[in-house]
Amino acid sequence: DIFEYISPKYGIALEEWNHDQDHVHVMFRAQPKSEISKFINAYKSASSRLIKKEYPQIRGKLWKEAFWSQSFCLVTAGEAPVEVIRAYIESQGEKDEQSI
Repeated sequence: DIFEYISPKYGIALEEWNHDQDHVHVMFRAQPKSEISKFINAYKSASSRLIKKEYPQIRGKLWKEAFWSQSFCLVTAGEAPVEVIRAYIESQGEKDEQSI
């Protein structure tokens, strides 16, 4: 919900997302003029505030109140088929579920 609320202000559209135990993968489309780093920082700030408000017990597990790390990795799709990227994102976390 947070992503979908913030993204139009930055010219970004959510395509796919999923997570593993310690990271999130997001595939989105952006316009050439999109300020992606500002969008990512706005998303991290808003989601961190809301998560900590809804789940206050999580504060005890955080490092210096930080829900997200300050870093992120941004990779462009280039010539890669979108469906290959989508399948990779959809498969996140499956390895852990199979070992349960």
